[in-house]
Amino acid sequence: MLQSNPLLDRTTTVSVTDIWKKGRVWFISLLILAALLAINPPQAAISFHFALSNLLETFPYLLLSIGLAAYAGATGADGLIARAFEGSPRKMIVLAAIAGGLSPFCSCGVIPLIAALLSMGVPLAAVMAFWLASPVMDPSMFVLTAGVLGLEFAIVKTLAAVSLGLLGGIVVHLFTANGRLLDTLRDGVGNGGCGETKIRKVKPVEWRFWQDDARMARFFREGIKTTLFLTKWLLLAYVLESLMLSHVPADLVSRSLGGEGILPIAIATLVGVPAYLNGYAALPLVGGLVEQGMAPGAGLAFLVAGGVTSLPAALAVFALVKKQVFVLYLSLALVGSFLAGLLFQMWTML
Repeated sequence: MLQSNPLLDRTTTVSVTDIWKKGRVWFISLLILAALLAINPPQAAISFHFALSNLLETFPYLLLSIGLAAYAGATGADGLIARAFEGSPRKMIVLAAIAGGLSPFCSCGVIPLIAALLSMGVPLAAVMAFWLASPVMDPSMFVLTAGVLGLEFAIVKTLAAVSLGLLGGIVVHLFTANGRLLDTLRDGVGNGGCGETKIRKVKPVEWRFWQDDARMARFFREGIKTTLFLTKWLLLAYVLESLMLSHVPADLVSRSLGGEGILPIAIATLVGVPAYLNGYAALPLVGGLVEQGMAPGAGLAFLVAGGVTSLPAALAVFALVKKQVFVLYLSLALVGSFLAGLLFQMWTML
C-alpha cells in the first residue's frame, strides 16, 4: 500500500497556496465570466466586452504612467523626482490640489500615475491631494458641466475638487507628521512596504539605462510586474461594474436622490461612493433630477463622490494601497463630498 510523503504533500500544498495568493484575482474574474457563460451567455458576452473595452481605454494611462515609473527607477531618477517634493508640505499640498483639479485624468486613469508617484517616494499628503482632486474635474468636464448644469455649478464643482484635495492633503499631513501612514503601498506595487512616503537618498543617475544590463532588467521587471498587478484588479472591477449596470435599475438612483434638506445630500453622498454613474454619464441624470426639483447640493455631492470613488477606482485603490490608507481615502471622499454638497446648498439658499 502506498504511503503519502508528508514532505511532498506539504510542498504541494504550499505551492497551490502560493499560486492561489498570486493569481486569485485573475481566478475570481475568470470564474465570474465562466459562471455567466454557463448561466447567462448574453450577459457573459456583455460583461466581457465591457471589461475589455474599458481596459483598452485605460491601457494608454497604464503604459504611460508605468513606463515613466519604470524609467525613473531604472535610471535612478526616482530619487530626484521625490526630492522635488521636499520643502514646505503646505505648498506641495496646495499645488497638488490645484494641479489635480485641472488635470485631464479620470478616476481610473489617475490610478497608475498615483502608483508611480508613491513608488518614487513622493509624500502621501501631496499624492492624496492630487488623487482626490483629479477625478472630479478636468477641462472637458468643466465645459460639459457648464452646458448641462450651468456655469455656476461648473465653477462650484471645480472649487469642490480643489477643496477636497486640500482637505485630503492636510489630513494626511497631520497623520504623517505624527509618524503614521509611512507605509502606504501594498507589496507588489513599486517598492510597496518599504516606507515609500519618505524621500529617498539620491542615487547616481544613468539616463541611458539600456547600456547597463542590471538597469535594463529592472526596467522590464518592474514595468511588467506593476502592469499585471493593476490590470488584474481593473479587470475584476470592470466585470463587477458591468453586472451593476445590467442588474441595478437606473431609476433606483434617481429615486434615491430626490427630496430636499440635509438627508438627500447624505443619501446622494452614500449612493455616489459606489456609484457606477460617474463623470460624464452622471451629468444628464443629475441635470434631469435638478430640473425636477432635486436639491443642487445633493447633485453636487453625488457627482463629487461618484467621480472620486466609482467601483473601478475604489477596487483599484484597494489593490494599490494598504487598508488604513484605503479607509482614509473613502472617509475623506465621504466627508468631503457631503461638506461640498452642504455648503453649496447653503449658498443657493442665501
